[in-house]
Amino acid sequence: MSPSNVISISCVLLVLISFVASIIGIRTPLLTLNENQILYLYSTSAQVLAGVYGLTLTGFIFFRNELSREEFEDDTLTEAVESLKSRYFKILTFVTILSIITLLLSNVVISSESGSNSVITTILMNIGQSFFVINLCVIAYFIFDVISPKRIEKESKAIQHQVDPLVSNQEQGSLETFLTNYNKLEYIIQKYGQAYQSEFEDNPAKSRRRFSNVRLAEFILRAEIINYDLFVEIKNLITLRNTIIHGAEPIVSETMVKASENILKELAKELNVTI
Repeated sequence: MSPSNVISISCVLLVLISFVASIIGIRTPLLTLNENQILYLYSTSAQVLAGVYGLTLTGFIFFRNELSREEFEDDTLTEAVESLKSRYFKILTFVTILSIITLLLSNVVISSESGSNSVITTILMNIGQSFFVINLCVIAYFIFDVISPKRIEKESKAIQHQVDPLVSNQEQGSLETFLTNYNKLEYIIQKYGQAYQSEFEDNPAKSRRRFSNVRLAEFILRAEIINYDLFVEIKNLITLRNTIIHGAEPIVSETMVKASENILKELAKELNVTI
């Protein structure tokens, strides 16, 4: 489930549950709480939510560092890891906003308990608890999403269908031809990307990190050897190949096979390379 779907479903549930709970609370309340019970319930809810959110955030920071380490050790994971980071960031941002609103609602309920308008207090109480329950559910979903097995493989499949959507229609091309073209393309990028790297770094000899193919292609772009459109096509080709080796379906569309051949020829032409 995409982050946008998680947010949309959560917002719909928040509105529905808050509305239904408020109507029930006003007309036929299932529970009647005295002042001490209300103060204890909402202060405890706020403390529990803050504790759960803090633990979740701390755990995610360590997990994100682990993802960064994996990306550093294997640059072919860059696309999948960056996509996962973006996904988790969006959900975590939503959880943070939801937690802040829930804590504020708890404070408002505690502050308004001594007021004379019991209807508004009842509505605020039901909305506050609705937010609390949905918030915990979203946090639980986020935790299971982060620790789910084969997350790299799942994300690779999702990226593959973005880069090569025709795969879903089973309009398959030759994977062998695609990989052959890619290997030739990679050789050219490695050779000339490292050559142009020296133009943008003070002392490239001291850099021990192996640059990714996308980064090397960017060096060629910055040297104004290729245009931006060709760079984007090369980047998509690299992304598709990386997703395949990290768990995506080992198939490519005929369109991408032809594209790989055309991109290879265009790059070789720009660099005056014989293939």
